Amino acid sequence: MSERTTADFWFDPSCPYTWLTSRWLVEVARVRPVDIRWHLMSLSVLNEGQEEDPEGDTEGYLWVPVRVCMATLEEHGEAALARLYTALWTEPREGDWLGDLHAALRAAGLPESLADVGDSTAYDAAVRASHAEALAQVGEHVGTPVVRATTPDGGSAAFFGPVISRLPAGEDAGRLWDGTLLVAATPGFHELKGRPHAEPELDATA
Repeated sequence: MSERTTADFWFDPSCPYTWLTSRWLVEVARVRPVDIRWHLMSLSVLNEGQEEDPEGDTEGYLWVPVRVCMATLEEHGEAALARLYTALWTEPREGDWLGDLHAALRAAGLPESLADVGDSTAYDAAVRASHAEALAQVGEHVGTPVVRATTPDGGSAAFFGPVISRLPAGEDAGRLWDGTLLVAATPGFHELKGRPHAEPELDATA
């Protein structure tokens, strides 16, 4: 029987490419002996100090969902965070961004009052600490998401991404996982890139 692998997944809840990677990882857990642990990182923290915010978030709005997610994690646990993250991207919404926070919290079985945390700094220290833990796996040159996985030899491999625009299913998801682990765990490996980004195909995850 294969030993189970733990995959620690750090994510910013507002990034559509990260959302697709998370659904890939959930699919991986269906076809490989992988247990996912959910953690948070922040594009707002990542982009601090830059002359121009790459996300165009001049008003700091991206702090809102990550604060609410951190409050959920701290007060209700990892399973609740996973439910809220799913609801944020699958509840009916206008446009192509996150759903209404109150609707997502209701769908996840969580108190709607958690939405108020979005305008508070009460959980910012926890967000920053979790973000720092993510970057400690791979370095400060990456974005969201970051994955750290145990390997069959008892070691671990950490990597940024993979950045995908289309969700692989079943054994296709499993093969991408196998290959990603193989590459990331290779001594001396640093970087691999594919084609320029295509628009994320979000409909398949609804």
